[in-house]
Amino acid sequence: MNVFLLMKVLAVLLLTVMSNCYAGIVLGGTRLIFHGDKKESSLSVNNPDNVPYLIQSWIESESGGSAKNAFLVTPPLFRLDGGQKNLLRIENISPQSQDKETLFWLNVKAIPSTTKQQNALKIAIKNRIKMIYRPAGLTSQSPEEQAEKLRWQRSGGKLTVNNPTPFYMNFMYVRLNGQPVQTATYVAPNSTASFTLPAKASGNQMSWALITDYGASGKEHRTSF
Repeated sequence: MNVFLLMKVLAVLLLTVMSNCYAGIVLGGTRLIFHGDKKESSLSVNNPDNVPYLIQSWIESESGGSAKNAFLVTPPLFRLDGGQKNLLRIENISPQSQDKETLFWLNVKAIPSTTKQQNALKIAIKNRIKMIYRPAGLTSQSPEEQAEKLRWQRSGGKLTVNNPTPFYMNFMYVRLNGQPVQTATYVAPNSTASFTLPAKASGNQMSWALITDYGASGKEHRTSF
């Protein structure tokens, strides 16, 4: 078969499969801050497709272990029809640390309904976002207000940051002399984290921005070693 004809056939088949591939659900945020002065929090789940999904939700600890004894998700399993929206309610059912934030992961899996379409590509899509428990004594503050307390240090090919605050510091970006440090993610409260620097990274001028509670970028901070 002519190579160009073969490419056209493959393109048509790919488009056929893609046309039957579902987009999945849309969550009401990229993160969830659970305020310790409240009994529960909530997150919207929207289905923009025209097909129903089975929605399964659960919470894990920072390390990926089960956190079902710490928080209760309601409803844990439900059907969400096309064009519909529902609300996940997360209830705190056990004591949490009150002197610093605690990180959990909220998982929301969308399982598409079965159809009679032979070419339909059905993939269960899992959304995983951070859920940060913020103790009641810290609800009037924010990580942004204490971002200047971070202390940076370079050692060889590693960039180390010390966080003496009770907040999780989630980075929108970290740059060394304008060069992005792609491995920079977050640093836990009262902890230190190390990130691998880009090859041939040089200089001592640091700039970084945090991710706000609403998923946006905070202001840029600057320092030098």
